[in-house]
Amino acid sequence: MQQTVDKQAVAAAFGRAAHCYNQHADLQRQCGQHLMALARPGHTLQVLDAGCGTGWFSQRWRAAGHQVTALDLSEKMLQQAANNHAADHYQPGDIEALPFADARFDRSWSNLAVQWCGDLSQALRELQRVTKPGGQVLFSTLAAGSLAEVQQAWQVLGRAAPVNTFASLSRIEQAAAGSALTLIPYTLTLAFPDVLSLLRSLKGIGATHLHQGRDERPLSRGQLQQLEQVWPRDARGCLLSYQLVSGVMERE
Repeated sequence: MQQTVDKQAVAAAFGRAAHCYNQHADLQRQCGQHLMALARPGHTLQVLDAGCGTGWFSQRWRAAGHQVTALDLSEKMLQQAANNHAADHYQPGDIEALPFADARFDRSWSNLAVQWCGDLSQALRELQRVTKPGGQVLFSTLAAGSLAEVQQAWQVLGRAAPVNTFASLSRIEQAAAGSALTLIPYTLTLAFPDVLSLLRSLKGIGATHLHQGRDERPLSRGQLQQLEQVWPRDARGCLLSYQLVSGVMERE
């Protein structure tokens, strides 16, 4: 799957969120824990955290006794990871053009980052390229159907919903064609007390960059009230659901 991606704009969006990212990153933590459960046991591995963000999972790999290299497109995110002493090495860079030699790492890890790549096939090829034979690539990504509540609620405003298009499960499978691949799809639904806190959470994790461009008109108080009235909810509050995919590629 290929799409036009303004990498500088993506990096800027996440850079603006770097200082508050961890307090809003429940999705990333839950998704990463799901992915970590798929890792093969190993000792003192060279681990790449590609799209490390603030280094939450870099810290966990390092605490398990591994040598960790943290990479991110956003230098502000990378600086936040360094401030957190998350990794052993820090490297700015793009997953689609990793600045490492072939077979550099025992394990390449990328949690909720490859959906920001322009060419998913290229991103997965690069993660495999830098992984040693016998090593493992672990990645997670968003799939089609994510943020359906946003699409549904925005219809009442008569405006395009501020969500990106995500690849279907079959397209993700095609992107890794020829690999020893396992894909595990699942749904994760978060709940928020109201629409405003939900929208602030999306902004807080830097997920507000739209590849197709953004309607810059701010929401009025009346529009927020409209959204509050129609937003899907249950006893926990306003719902936001994600279609997630955990991927494991065994490097042969």
